[in-house]
Amino acid sequence: MGLEKSIQFLKGVGEKRAALFAKKDIYTVEDLLYFFPRSHEDRSQTKPIGECMDGETVCITGKIYRPPLDTYVRRGMMVTNMSVFDDTGMINIVWYNNKYVKNNFKEGESYSFFGKVSRSRQGRLQLSSPTYERADAGRFTGKIVPIYPLTKNLSQKTVQTTMELALKEAGTIPEYLPEHIRRSYKLAEINFAMRNIHFPKDFESYNIARERFVFEELLVLQLALFGRHEKKAETAGIIFNDVKCIRDFSEKLPFDLTNAQKRTINEICRDCMSGGCMNRLIQGDVGSGKTAVAAAAIYMAVKNGYQAAMMAPTEILASQHADSLSVMFAELDINVVLLTGSMRAKAKRETLAKIADGSADVVIGTHALIEEGVIFNNLGFVVADEQHRFGVEQRAKLQAKGNDPHMLIMSATPIPRTLALILYGDLDISIIDELPPGRKPVKTYAVGENMRGRIYDFVHKNISEGMQAYVVCPLVAETENSDLENAVELSEKLASSYPDIKVGLMHGKMKAKDKDEIMTSFASGETQLLVSTTVIEVGVNVPNSNIMVIENAERFGLSQLHQLRGRVGRGGDQAHCILITDAKNDITKKRMETMCISNDGFYISEQDLKLRGPGDFFGTRQHGLPEMKIANLFEDRDILKLSNEAARQIMNEGIDSYPLLSSRCQKLLAKEIIMN
Repeated sequence: MGLEKSIQFLKGVGEKRAALFAKKDIYTVEDLLYFFPRSHEDRSQTKPIGECMDGETVCITGKIYRPPLDTYVRRGMMVTNMSVFDDTGMINIVWYNNKYVKNNFKEGESYSFFGKVSRSRQGRLQLSSPTYERADAGRFTGKIVPIYPLTKNLSQKTVQTTMELALKEAGTIPEYLPEHIRRSYKLAEINFAMRNIHFPKDFESYNIARERFVFEELLVLQLALFGRHEKKAETAGIIFNDVKCIRDFSEKLPFDLTNAQKRTINEICRDCMSGGCMNRLIQGDVGSGKTAVAAAAIYMAVKNGYQAAMMAPTEILASQHADSLSVMFAELDINVVLLTGSMRAKAKRETLAKIADGSADVVIGTHALIEEGVIFNNLGFVVADEQHRFGVEQRAKLQAKGNDPHMLIMSATPIPRTLALILYGDLDISIIDELPPGRKPVKTYAVGENMRGRIYDFVHKNISEGMQAYVVCPLVAETENSDLENAVELSEKLASSYPDIKVGLMHGKMKAKDKDEIMTSFASGETQLLVSTTVIEVGVNVPNSNIMVIENAERFGLSQLHQLRGRVGRGGDQAHCILITDAKNDITKKRMETMCISNDGFYISEQDLKLRGPGDFFGTRQHGLPEMKIANLFEDRDILKLSNEAARQIMNEGIDSYPLLSSRCQKLLAKEIIMN
């Protein structure tokens, strides 16, 4: 079948070009067809040269007045100039350091050019490095032309030409959206949509095609998630008969649980009594008390005769969880052990023995928990902290250590309420949207770089009074032509400027062991000022740290800034977050203003999507979701709601009634990138 054909065998591709396409995850004709353009250039109208104006993007057709001429303006800089004319005027075409371009033109022949008009130093109009073809070729002139995201050595012309061949090779593409769904939601037929998403006859046709593929992408995603949720729901789970024991635990806590925490605990209890296997996500803002909820659930599991395990992304965070749970369970006859990769052989053997014989009730650890040699006696409850740090496979391996144990996943990266239920369709969700009483909001300020000296004097004064502080930089080290602050240079500068305080440095290029040592030194109070990159975005709880300075704050997404800010203000003292930026554009100003007026992570995430787009959430796979090929989860939220409605309708009818659609969902699930 044409869709399944390897692109290697398309005319002009071959083995080498196929390897370039593979870097974009394109292997078959179908893969290529679903490689959508990032934009289109309107070359449908040719403009007379005499009417061209400085600053506009135009398509022109003209004859070569004189052959291209190469000029070396300085060492390492060659300029190729060529004059082109039509009945209305003449324009100069210029290329830089392109020694072969002159071989493509003949004097007196006609060519079409597309590019941006500018004015040279001499005041003449010119086109710089335009795209071009012979006027009689007519392949990409007089049309709306697709522009694709590229990889090195893969040109637009190659992708465009190969895409045309792929459309021919595909022939008539079978329609897999149910006819009644297409009719109800007024969606284009697949063959019309596929041709017009790549080579639209006009922009109205493109918009119709895009709407169909956005709907399709979001529909398939949600059907896949619903299918996974349905499969999990069919799995028999452990039944916890005693859930009232949680009251004993909560009464011994030195603080009162919030209503949001109580509501979440009740939802967990219902799951664990239902006879099904719990798969629940807790979304909660920084400091909302997710760990206390997890501790209550772990206590319930142990009191019902089962072991519990909690996996954390770093050794220092795992150690912190082990310490805090040990304190919580100190008077409750529950044994907590820690298992990490850096443990000495003897200590590790002893810990593994306790896990295997059941004398370890609660096991806190890193990825070491999923190693082959770790055998649980009776694992019934599993917690994954900071879910976006673990892949599907890692969570599945931990769950496989028991006999279908209940799974609780925690995330401190909130996404807007309007999206959560749809995007996490394969999970039950609890949202903790309330902070514990008494916690002071972090005061946030945005200042210019001219205030840097005063800011660091304020930090120094704060440390002199017994507190600690973080400084976050966008770069590890200095890079060429960069005026951004880097962690290495700034840490040296601060250590030199304030010799009476101990300055630490941490960044992602360090070995895990070194990072843990530095973080331990900061957590213990030995290091007073920690200069770091964003590796501290998810880190330990250091109640004594109450200042966060973020250099070049415009370089970070709002949600990332909010996560960084969450590292401070965990003690009783007033905390401050200072955003240093000199960026002047309106969007940056609004983003900084949002940080200054709100400490609500859910509100901030909504603003981030509005102002910056979905990349900060969904361009990465931190939520375990596949990268969107065409849909924009904020701009297309209306289509998202409609596709959710359609997905539920199809699930009620039975997706097996639509084998082509079902097959597409299975392909998505097989990629193992949807959160488990």
